[in-house]
Amino acid sequence: MFPWDTLADATATARSHPGGIVDLSVGTPVDDVAEVIRQALADASAAPGYPTTAGTAALRASAVAALHRRYGITGLTEQAVLPVIGSKELIAWLPTLLGLGAEDVVVVPELAYPTYDVGARLAGARVVAADSVTQLGPESPAVMFINSPSNPTGKVLGRDHLRKVVTWARERGTLVVSDECYLGLGWEEQPTSVLHPSVSDGEHTGLLAVHSLSKSSSLAGYRAGFVAGDPAVVAELLAVRKHAGMMVPTPVQGAMVAALDDDAHEREQRERYARRRDALLAAFRSADFTVDHSEAGLYLWATRGEPCRTTLSWLAERGILVAPGEFYGPRGAQHVRVALTATDERIAAAVERLSS
Repeated sequence: MFPWDTLADATATARSHPGGIVDLSVGTPVDDVAEVIRQALADASAAPGYPTTAGTAALRASAVAALHRRYGITGLTEQAVLPVIGSKELIAWLPTLLGLGAEDVVVVPELAYPTYDVGARLAGARVVAADSVTQLGPESPAVMFINSPSNPTGKVLGRDHLRKVVTWARERGTLVVSDECYLGLGWEEQPTSVLHPSVSDGEHTGLLAVHSLSKSSSLAGYRAGFVAGDPAVVAELLAVRKHAGMMVPTPVQGAMVAALDDDAHEREQRERYARRRDALLAAFRSADFTVDHSEAGLYLWATRGEPCRTTLSWLAERGILVAPGEFYGPRGAQHVRVALTATDERIAAAVERLSS
């Protein structure tokens, strides 16, 4: 069963609140797509032919430039970038596209976005949950997923930790896949890409970084993402994806160019999330919640020191819907994940309810 299907009762309770539901359960954007992006989508809409699986030259160049400008990533070539149909698609199918099977091990974080585990299982690979390489003993995994800032916790992996992971993985021939969908949303700490020269020494062999425009540009509905890193792995993925028909539509590629080239709308969106975070963080703390980690990303990782479903019900009675931490692994059993993705009006309603 899809985890969110289990929230039916809590959703009904929250909807029955006289002031309506404040849905903070799913990190789906609610803000308008910037006009510069919408215009680019329209301008590219006269596209009767098939799109290129590799992406247009303009898109790949814009991705390389944006990663350098926004996150300090150097050494990438356009051939080391590949557009994908949203980052979830890439994560879910990556083990299969790489030809992994029952003899292969895929490492996922102990508290994690469920799709890492699902993707490994789709390929028939064995899943191991670990947050430290010392937990893995003699294992030589085929793939290791890392996620910084984390979904759900908002925890940031420091540069020393990332360097240790990269060194360990290279010694074993393990491909490190870094989910960096929230990389631009650092609040109390600034996250670093696994491709940054301070982590990779400018050498991207054995490294992939997965990026999404869903959060930074409110393009979840466009399914606009890309992967960058090891040119040989990117070439392998491109070859398989050509056969599988995995192509980002041409108009969406045009919109992605506009989104990657324009930093102003990205800064404005970041500022919206910062305001909402400040309001919710203060409100949850005033309601006797402890907020752990959450130094970056799009969520608050909150607890009242009780089973997460009890907290879920308590909030639902106040018209606030969140995600129970157990969705992300056993260690989340006493936490809930609170998304910052609601309108300013709904955030204000949640703050008022938590303060009363």
